[in-house]
Amino acid sequence: MGIQPVLVALLLQLGAYINKRNCQGTTAIGIALHDHSPFASAKDKSDLTRLLLSWGASFFSEGECSKRKCVAEARNDNNHKIADLVESELGGRRCEIVNLSPRPELNGKTCVADEYLPGSNQYRVTLETKSKEALILDPENLRRRDRRPQDCGYYIEFRNGRTIRRDFDSNEDCQAFVSALNRGEARPAVTEEAEARAEQAAAELLAELGLNDSPIESFSGFKNKKSKKKGCKKKKK
Repeated sequence: MGIQPVLVALLLQLGAYINKRNCQGTTAIGIALHDHSPFASAKDKSDLTRLLLSWGASFFSEGECSKRKCVAEARNDNNHKIADLVESELGGRRCEIVNLSPRPELNGKTCVADEYLPGSNQYRVTLETKSKEALILDPENLRRRDRRPQDCGYYIEFRNGRTIRRDFDSNEDCQAFVSALNRGEARPAVTEEAEARAEQAAAELLAELGLNDSPIESFSGFKNKKSKKKGCKKKKK
């Protein structure tokens, strides 16, 4: 199985350095775009590249991690949307909306530049709110604001053997949540909506890996089954 974006997100939230180079001088985004492993799906490569861009992944002037090489690699894989993102200035980046006169209430809000539109030199962006509103904006209305551990926009948790993503209505809410975690304060209860999203994500991953009929279960599922077996033994006595 290739590198899972959710695991990378967890590491970045914990402070992993996005542009750290390995012994061959390659960074995470270089590895993601040059990964030819048969276990690395096109979706995982695309999701991982977008994740790394939103956290501020940089390119070098030459070598395998140069922007030119990474763009060429994406085009060789027929992944032209990712190639356009990487080639553009703000493609895939997390940005803050600025100087948007038609909708001044959105100024200061953050979004992700999901798609670059070469014909108009604009970006299709998605707001970082629970509504996930999509807009088409000019580059001058976007200012790069990379994710960082204290300002990540959303938060991935690993609890009871599975991951849960928390979305927020504002960056302030997300920052307050992260600060509370760092202070060791109690976490808010997981909502049914978050639980449902986690179940759906787990089901999709298992289906993609061909393990939807596998005996592998979540930790919580294992505990439930174990408790039922104990109950049966008591009845026999």
